[in-house]
Amino acid sequence: MSETVLAPVQVRPPAPASGGTLARLRNPWRKPRFLQVFTGAYLAWSILPVAIAVWFSFNSGRSRSSWQGFSLRWYYRDPDLSVWHDPDLHTALFQTLRLALLTTAVAVPIGVAFAIGIHRWRSRTASAFNFQMLLSFVMPELIIGVTLLFVFTQLFKSVHLGTKAQILGLITFQVSYPVIIVRARLLSIGKEYEEAAMDLGASPTQAIRHVLMPLLYPAVFASAVLVFADVIDDFVIVRYLSLGASTEPMSVKIFNSARASPTPALNALATIMLVTSLLAVAIGWLAYRRFTRGERAGKTALGEIAVQL
Repeated sequence: MSETVLAPVQVRPPAPASGGTLARLRNPWRKPRFLQVFTGAYLAWSILPVAIAVWFSFNSGRSRSSWQGFSLRWYYRDPDLSVWHDPDLHTALFQTLRLALLTTAVAVPIGVAFAIGIHRWRSRTASAFNFQMLLSFVMPELIIGVTLLFVFTQLFKSVHLGTKAQILGLITFQVSYPVIIVRARLLSIGKEYEEAAMDLGASPTQAIRHVLMPLLYPAVFASAVLVFADVIDDFVIVRYLSLGASTEPMSVKIFNSARASPTPALNALATIMLVTSLLAVAIGWLAYRRFTRGERAGKTALGEIAVQL
């Protein structure tokens, strides 16, 4: 019987990768171009209407669709219809700032104290209160607004609708923000700093005042900025609990006046609300970087040491 000899199989080397394929192999996490285009289109779709509304707030004429020249007429130059001189718009502006400042001044200290207490309270009751706080955070604002309207008009009739009811309603809704932010900060800090301070002779109160609170300043300030900016944009609660034009903030005034032949003064009012929110966020970001400058420097030093090792 003759033997069959098999020829050796020749393996061809892989074809060299093209420039684009080679770039993807070198950087597998490179973002696809269509995602970049989609992100840019989304940002343009979101920002362009706001930019147009802001631009027409500087229109010299009454039109909100035809450009007639640059002017500050609708901010303060018009003696009757500008934001500064129109009594209704003027009242709405100051009512918004009043609600934002008072709500922030009351809700943030309550939220910080609540967060510290819940963080140290180990029981089923503490878990129940924590769940209630999270429930108020995720509950729709419409339900809270309707419920508070019922409470102030049917149960606690001593609290009349208006500024007082609006502040109480906003505090009820906003107090969950500082609780969540400060609790997250407490979990990242741990108990070591307070325990070290008490080992060195500090009382629990002194440890909280001189050790814990300085470490909580970034979270406290961030929560204050978040509450302030959110109250400026709030609409549902303040609308349900308002009492006439004298207690309507900017958001409600813009909503009520948008369909009644408005002038560019309404755009100016919306621009002021937008700029105030952006300034609050910018101040909060700068303050947060300042408060956490030492932490970031320490992390950078540890990273350099780890690289050297």
